Amino acid sequence: MELRTLRALVEVVRQGGFTQAANVIHATQPTISKAVRQLEDELGMPLLDRQAQPPRLTAAGEIVYRRALTMLAERDDLHAELDDLKGLKRGVLRLGLPLLGSSSLFAPMFARFRSRYPRIEISLVEHGSRRLEEMVMAGDIELAASLQPVPDNVDWQPVAREPLVALMPSDHPLARAQSVQLHDLRESPFVLFETGFALNRIIQDACHRAGFSPAIAARSGQIDFIVALVAAGLGVAFLPRITANEALHAGVARVPLRDAGTDWEMVLVWRRGGYLSHAAQAWLALTREVHPAAA
Repeated sequence: MELRTLRALVEVVRQGGFTQAANVIHATQPTISKAVRQLEDELGMPLLDRQAQPPRLTAAGEIVYRRALTMLAERDDLHAELDDLKGLKRGVLRLGLPLLGSSSLFAPMFARFRSRYPRIEISLVEHGSRRLEEMVMAGDIELAASLQPVPDNVDWQPVAREPLVALMPSDHPLARAQSVQLHDLRESPFVLFETGFALNRIIQDACHRAGFSPAIAARSGQIDFIVALVAAGLGVAFLPRITANEALHAGVARVPLRDAGTDWEMVLVWRRGGYLSHAAQAWLALTREVHPAAA
């Protein structure tokens, strides 16, 4: 079994087709098709349903795909460790950040990191926290910012802990309250983030503990749009205090949430047992320096 055939299978699934995979790998479509067929012949099982569009993994394909991700990630770890052993001063930090909270917590760190390590490139991807965790486990990125609780198969370092703030229209009956609990807002529709944002789970789990399921009026991945929806009277939204303090709007009131277990706790995660490049270790060290209270 060769890593190139495993890479071909993985990219066909990731990219949604043989032609798209060929473009990513910089090969021809017949080469990719031949590599996948070679893997199937070696294992004696079909791995892809080629009649489906895009091609769909078979039951055997699911197993091989999952194992292939681990094997390819281990290969990347090997190359990274050997590069560090050579004492290379240039490199790439593959970092994943969520849209929520990153501008306040991490944006100031980029210039400082660049000044210290001018030859280290930061390859940045932005997604919801749960998607970033999947990318860490697949080896696509080394480090990602996520929210507690995190899976057991990652190691983590604290970054910041913030209480949540309820955002509500300025004419809401509780807009002038000193603080609120989720149970107080059970009659109000909620404006949540898109699926994949870990903050949703914090809110929905807390609502469950409070004995109700919230009515969801809308979802969005854009903070400014969520705040605008609240100002328009669509419902109530929630942000960590550090972000809420920046999301000012004349038609929106900000009221602290006092439910237990709703703190927004951001951490940096990496694959447990995986190798961390010097660039990744330098980012972790800088995070401890910039956010010492969390560390």
